[in-house]
Amino acid sequence: MVLQSTRWLALAYFTYFFSYGIFLPFWSVWLKGVGLTPEIIGMLLGAGLIARFLGSLLIAPRVSDPSRLISALRILALLTLIFALAFYAGTHVAWLAAIIIGFNLFFSPLVPLTDALAGTWQKQFPMDYGRVRLWGSIAFVIGSALTGKLVSLFDYHAILLLLTLGTASMLLGMLLRPAILPQGENRHQDGAGWQAWRLLVVQNWRFLACVSLLQGAHAAYYGFSAIYWQSAGYSASTVGYLWSLGVVAEVVIFALSHRLFRRFSARDLLLLSAVSGLIRWSLMGWTTELPWLIVAQILHCGTFTVCHLAAMRYISARQGSEVIRLQAVYSAVAMGGSIALMTMIAGFLFEHLHQGLFFVMAVLAIPAMFLRPKVAAQAG
Repeated sequence: MVLQSTRWLALAYFTYFFSYGIFLPFWSVWLKGVGLTPEIIGMLLGAGLIARFLGSLLIAPRVSDPSRLISALRILALLTLIFALAFYAGTHVAWLAAIIIGFNLFFSPLVPLTDALAGTWQKQFPMDYGRVRLWGSIAFVIGSALTGKLVSLFDYHAILLLLTLGTASMLLGMLLRPAILPQGENRHQDGAGWQAWRLLVVQNWRFLACVSLLQGAHAAYYGFSAIYWQSAGYSASTVGYLWSLGVVAEVVIFALSHRLFRRFSARDLLLLSAVSGLIRWSLMGWTTELPWLIVAQILHCGTFTVCHLAAMRYISARQGSEVIRLQAVYSAVAMGGSIALMTMIAGFLFEHLHQGLFFVMAVLAIPAMFLRPKVAAQAG
């Protein structure tokens, strides 16, 4: 069966983020359901977070030829499904640790490789990345909402069943054939050694530092906003609505990105994201009044979505296999490593500063404004 390439890509994003919408919010619930203590759960989730970082950094760049991207995605989706099925085999801590590491190791490179495929296809035919990527955000909401509902009806057993169905659907979708295959550029195959990586980081350090600060600031939101808002008297359902509002704002901007930001450079978008971060995190530290929290959540489209659009615009302007390598570094460092590091720091700051944590996140936007790359991208 042949599928239009943009629809193939949208389906890939949808099935991945549907699965991620199950795994990210609810896997700790499943681990608790099988009888593990909070200390063990934290250790296992931490091991998975490290595996996500390593998977994006070490596995994704191995695909140096863009024409092999779809084959790589299919193999990684198959391995992800195998590890999801392995969770049924036992609940011993050592077994779960090995399976969680393996699952995250192969699950995480799917995003940078799918984004690299989007960047490759943007060079081959006109494509509005935002309108394709929004299906991932929609799927995340559907996956997390559906899982929450089914867990309330059938307890934690529903989580693993849905995760298995989600990863299986991801593999089946990727086995379909896109109408236009990505074109390879074998002349860039020689630049995959340490020297090429060092040169990549040196050439793009301003970009990587900027997006790491802007995305890393979300650690306080991801890790502690629910606790913070509940301590201020909001119910769990209200907290859920606030989170959903942020994702809705994200979807709207992805849908309208081409119309809104057609004349913006990556540098311009990064400035807009930094200003949004300065305002959003300051608001969250300043007040817990609902009208202002609504404003702060709408600004998620600026702090996350605009930053990600800027990164995609910057990366897609690179050449050949460099797109894949820089996409892998961005995913590992900005979307993985910086958030992991800031989550650990945020835990300490939240314990001692409480809402002051969010003012610290706001401060991170200031150096990001000055670290923006001088040009949209520079072909290497």
